[in-house]
Amino acid sequence: MGRLPTGVTVITTADEDEALYGVTIGSFTSLSLDPPLVLFCLDISALCRPAFENCRHFAVNVLAEDQHDLSAIFASKEEQRPWGELSFDRGKRTGAPLLRDCVAYLECEKTAVYPGGDHIIVVGEVLDHGLMPDGRPLIYFGGGYRRLDLTEV
Repeated sequence: MGRLPTGVTVITTADEDEALYGVTIGSFTSLSLDPPLVLFCLDISALCRPAFENCRHFAVNVLAEDQHDLSAIFASKEEQRPWGELSFDRGKRTGAPLLRDCVAYLECEKTAVYPGGDHIIVVGEVLDHGLMPDGRPLIYFGGGYRRLDLTEV
């Protein structure tokens, strides 16, 4: 699968006590247009798994090409994230953390969680979205971060 380029996303949520959670995800995709559904896959050993299994809402933050530092922060095995040092807003529809300067974001209502081997599959309906029209996404390919060449073929 290392030969398949993927966009880099950070999925975020907040629990009932307003604790914030986030995780870097490469396995994110659109599932349906009507209704607008997306899904991501999360390792069952991830410390944040219970937060995403129990949340009502989550946000998908599509990282920009200069945000590989954010990807590394949220890919870390550390339980605590440095939320106080990060620039983010709370989603208008869901309250989920929206990281600033991302290429795009989606605010979602969780609709289902399914088993998927050593991962869980989390499905959400898109409630709101935003994008940076001139933004360029961060790509992961061949074991490293890449920039997207926008040359048409």
